[in-house]
Amino acid sequence: MNLSRLGRFLPILNWGRQYTRNTLTDDALAAVIVTIMLIPQSLAYALLAGLPPEAGLYASILPIVLYAIFGTSRALAVGPVAVVSLMTAAAIGDVAEAGTAGYAVAALTLAGLSGLILLAMGMLRLGFLANFLSHPVIAGFITASGILIAVSQLKHLLGVPASGGTLPEMLWSLLQHLGGISNFTLFIGMASAAFLFWVRHGLKPLLVRCGLGPRAADMGAKAGPVIAVAVSTIIVWRFELDQHGVAVVGDVPRGLPPLTLPSFSPGLIGALFVPALLISAIDFVESMSVAQTLAAKKRERIDPDQELIGLGAANIGAAFTGGYPVTGGFARSVVNYDAGAATPAAGAFTAAGLAIAAMFLTPLIYFLPIATLAATIIVAVLSLVDLAILRSSWTYSKADFAAVAGTILLTLGFGVETGVSAGVILSIGLHLYRSSRPHIAEVGLVPGTQHFRNILRHQVLTDPAVVTFRPDQSLYFANARFVEDHVFARVHSGGPVRDVVLMCSAINEIDLSAVETLEEINNRLKEMGIRLHLSEVKGPVMDRLCRAHFLSDLTGQVFQAQYDAFTALSPDTVASDQAKPVMS
Repeated sequence: MNLSRLGRFLPILNWGRQYTRNTLTDDALAAVIVTIMLIPQSLAYALLAGLPPEAGLYASILPIVLYAIFGTSRALAVGPVAVVSLMTAAAIGDVAEAGTAGYAVAALTLAGLSGLILLAMGMLRLGFLANFLSHPVIAGFITASGILIAVSQLKHLLGVPASGGTLPEMLWSLLQHLGGISNFTLFIGMASAAFLFWVRHGLKPLLVRCGLGPRAADMGAKAGPVIAVAVSTIIVWRFELDQHGVAVVGDVPRGLPPLTLPSFSPGLIGALFVPALLISAIDFVESMSVAQTLAAKKRERIDPDQELIGLGAANIGAAFTGGYPVTGGFARSVVNYDAGAATPAAGAFTAAGLAIAAMFLTPLIYFLPIATLAATIIVAVLSLVDLAILRSSWTYSKADFAAVAGTILLTLGFGVETGVSAGVILSIGLHLYRSSRPHIAEVGLVPGTQHFRNILRHQVLTDPAVVTFRPDQSLYFANARFVEDHVFARVHSGGPVRDVVLMCSAINEIDLSAVETLEEINNRLKEMGIRLHLSEVKGPVMDRLCRAHFLSDLTGQVFQAQYDAFTALSPDTVASDQAKPVMS
């Protein structure tokens, strides 16, 4: 295998050959900034997944390195993210109790399964499957997940032992425990949340006014969560608030990620396979949307199939190093890009920074309040909530609105697994609904031209005895009957029709079921004394039709152009149009 072909499977060989000292400087600077951001974020997302805080750090080390080797995006930062962390908690919460060894093993197994699924999809070049998840439905799922995540963290802000996996369950549990609110915890949580909200909009202008450049001020603002972590930790330590009901992170093992093994139990694998499949879908869709957005800014190309391999390798790495399912995160990837990351090596440098933090900094977070991590999660995920998608989808398409609203309601009411399953089903259902009812235009001749347009939208010439239909979609088993019904509804409602022309300019494929339907249309029209013609049939479609009996039984002709058909079938109409004087 030559080097160029090997580079297709190992993108590091492509960008690695062009690596320079300047590139190293850019990547190292980006890694420092992203590392500072990821330390509190990784701890917080592990908490969201129901795992020990160090699991978030472990899931952000080897997976980043593996993605740097196998992935194609130069800015995507892989690691724990909010939505996948919530899905992880929902999936393994059904098979193990949080805080137990079985829970951690289930998380490793879930990561391993997700990695194998993604890897298999990449090897089989199934990246196109992501297209079956519509953007509005994904936006609805992420919006609902953001709401669920934010509400799930309120118990940590209030210091109460609430529970639940759906929005009604969470709210009811919170109401039942309102009498047990910890005032110190509430103060720290609310102060942290308020500070983090201010950081997002107020810290950068303040730093600019203090003399920093716009880029430096922006990077400084990204470090806001670190300030919240440091200050709240010092306050809890100094005033011994952990003795007054404030929950803290406590002991976090110091050292590099351990070598771990997922479970190979058939029962556990069977219980986690469907959640792993759903997580893999969300992993890929979220990563691809981020990677393609950032790549477009630099006119770079993202290979969807290789991205599947990169994400699969990252998740398998997480399974063997004490982590849980990971994907490309929007916030960290944007920070990575804005900080000047030039190659995936920036991710590897970030992994090195996190490894150093895991080895030497974990004792410093003993007194880190859980409420601060909860505030970090809430502020981060509320940016995912986009209720405006309901208004825009309602305005644009009622079908899209129904899919978005259904996904949101099902996710909030029945949990994330039901929500993402509903999202997939609604996306496919929406596609089938639309393709089963294709737009069919009756067309006529635009005066003075050889063009044909919709008779309802343009002033055109028509012949009452000749009806031309233009289906604006390929014909297959799901929509063939709709086309048949449309043709006969028009033939029965109009005057004496002599010829029906099927203008095939927008038809790219006709499957066997549709061919049989065309044969039925031809036979029924023949019994009514009406001929059926085709025009503008594309070459591949004609090749298929030649293999069936349809063309030999066709009562009419196959015309190369619609104008030829209209000239042959309505010569008087065409002649009268040609006889009109041309306006100067």
